[in-house]
Amino acid sequence: MTESVEDGEAEVNASQTPVASELSQVRRHRQEKLEAIRASGVEPYPYAYDQSHLARHTISLFDRAEQAGELDDDGRGERVSVAGRITSYRSHGKSAFAHLEDRTGQVQIYLRKDQLGDERFETLELLDLGDWLGVEGVLFRTRTGEVTVRVQEWTLLSKSVRPLPLGKTETDAETGERSTHGGFADKEARYRQRYADLAVNPEVRDIFRARAKIISELRSFLDAEDFLEVETPALQPLYGGAAARPFLTKHNALDRTLYLRIADELYLKRLIVGGLGRVYEICKDFRNEGIDRFHNPEFTMLEFYIAFIDYRGVMDLTERMLEHVVRAATGSLEVVYQGQEINFSGPFQRVAMLSSLSEALGAEVRALSTDDLRGHAERLNLSDLDGAGWGKLIDKLFGELVQPKLIQPTFVMDHPKELSPLAKPHRDDPDLTERFELFVAGEEIANAFSELNDPIDQRERFEAQGKLKEAGDEETHPIDEDYLRALEYGMPPTGGLGMGVDRLTMLLTDQPSIRDVILFPTLRDE
Repeated sequence: MTESVEDGEAEVNASQTPVASELSQVRRHRQEKLEAIRASGVEPYPYAYDQSHLARHTISLFDRAEQAGELDDDGRGERVSVAGRITSYRSHGKSAFAHLEDRTGQVQIYLRKDQLGDERFETLELLDLGDWLGVEGVLFRTRTGEVTVRVQEWTLLSKSVRPLPLGKTETDAETGERSTHGGFADKEARYRQRYADLAVNPEVRDIFRARAKIISELRSFLDAEDFLEVETPALQPLYGGAAARPFLTKHNALDRTLYLRIADELYLKRLIVGGLGRVYEICKDFRNEGIDRFHNPEFTMLEFYIAFIDYRGVMDLTERMLEHVVRAATGSLEVVYQGQEINFSGPFQRVAMLSSLSEALGAEVRALSTDDLRGHAERLNLSDLDGAGWGKLIDKLFGELVQPKLIQPTFVMDHPKELSPLAKPHRDDPDLTERFELFVAGEEIANAFSELNDPIDQRERFEAQGKLKEAGDEETHPIDEDYLRALEYGMPPTGGLGMGVDRLTMLLTDQPSIRDVILFPTLRDE
């Protein structure tokens, strides 16, 4: 094994530039090794391998045997078979040390010429960093204290013909902590080649393990609250449930236009009409919008709906749900996000949208006309003002002046009716709705309503949205006649919530961009 880590790093970086298609010297050298392996009668891509232990379990197995006094006279433990990717290799003439990495961590292996025989030992020269290897042997502890497999047999499981950007790994002699220098530094390349990013950066794997844990705990909480998990259409004849532009497609057999869902709200509320009572869905939504730190066109949402409660009941449930998920996923209710300490202990702060904006503007917003609000927005150089009505201008000004200051979990309540075509009118103020958004670290995490269940009022709201679209607002809600028909059958008082799973994962894993918590984010052409 003669190829250096730096060779591999240089090749991967070179592959990101518009070079000729000719194979690099490193890749050509690896392919020559592949041909030599095949010529020796060895299959470099076998079908399976009998792995008895994972790396982490191998180490704990030896530790337990050592503590129990079960090692043999030479200090050796059980015979094991482990498999993993070769991440380091150090030759010492007639012996060599290497590390294999699997999904649980790394284990060191020790290879000796007198144990393997001349031919098998010399064949090690055909292996490279990044190859997958299976080894069988007994466990022992080296003089430096590392649990190691003394290899008696080895099997090539997959030959890597493209070198991974492994960088240079160093281990702190006192703490045992491993740090990697160089390697895969280009963020966009890491997003494009997530497979390589995961292969060389264990901390990235940890992020996605944490994401899986967060989703699992959301399910666990809602299941314990007697919710039913359901599935609704991703392809819809009419989009709805949010203010967003959709992706559209053509179904050839039906000869009709269909839309990728922007939300699953209207289908879930149809299930409340049908009597299911408590439903939730964790699903992919799709919105034809820009891409930034907090937006990806394809994202994951949790939505739930409960019969017989209003938005205040949803607030209480949301607090309990987040306390459960944050504690289960992180071990604490206090997390640090981008240097900011955030405490998820309830009750969360609750503020009214209009009063908080009035305080920030230094003027009572209810007394301001649409033109007055537009003037404020233009002075702040806010964008996308064409066709914006009074409510949307309120939302834009709030996003600029108030939202960035909402660091601790905060429920922002009681939005203008124009912004909330699916929410019930506020029982104390007909110009507002019973709606809240949950903000954490200056970003919206969730959105919830006392759900509008009056079919007459709902039709009027849809028609008002149509007028806004005629005025130039592209993110309005279309009229959904089937949903109106469902409401006419009768929907009980209902509270519902939508929560961004990606954004919640960003918060709990301290990641600055939504791309860091989506395995394969949407990117521009390479």
